[in-house]
Amino acid sequence: MGRTGLPEVAPPVSQVARAGKIALCAGFLFREFVLLGELLMSALEIREMKDGFGAEIRGIDLAHLSDSDFGKVLETFRQQGVVFFRDQSLSIEDHVAFAKRLGPININRFFQPVENYPMVAEVRKEPDQKVNVGGAWHTDHSYDEVPALGSVLVARELPESGGDTLFANLALAYEALSPGFQEMLETLKARHSSRH
Repeated sequence: MGRTGLPEVAPPVSQVARAGKIALCAGFLFREFVLLGELLMSALEIREMKDGFGAEIRGIDLAHLSDSDFGKVLETFRQQGVVFFRDQSLSIEDHVAFAKRLGPININRFFQPVENYPMVAEVRKEPDQKVNVGGAWHTDHSYDEVPALGSVLVARELPESGGDTLFANLALAYEALSPGFQEMLETLKARHSSRH
């Protein structure tokens, strides 16, 4: 495992999520909008986020991703822990195909599946809803015996402001602790469950 805490062999990907107004996830985030007059770049470009956690990949079409570019996406994910893509026009079929390239899909039992796509969950928040779905810090499927590699989210409709998804790297947080605090934590045991 590297500094992101991601294994070299990928466990199942958590259920693919299809976003409504606002959605939360960990892993991969796609923003599906194209600004008028903006052309897609023709070459893959990786921009690391500050503090060495997360990256934005530009210049690729995830619906027609070569094996070579997929390898670069996967390596960037393993190094950075979260990857963002912009300006994608993914159909549900494209979305699922990309997720399957990452590994078996772990179906989420907490969200309504999209009709005819049981592996795709719709996460939606309407303007009048006051409670944020998944608003507390969490990791998708972390309670599973074999936790998911991550979640694949396509945001189809976003508000003008707000609705931000935040990400944290627990491996980096652990490394930042003093050796004494790390040693104390290693003696603790916890029970983790999907019952909330």
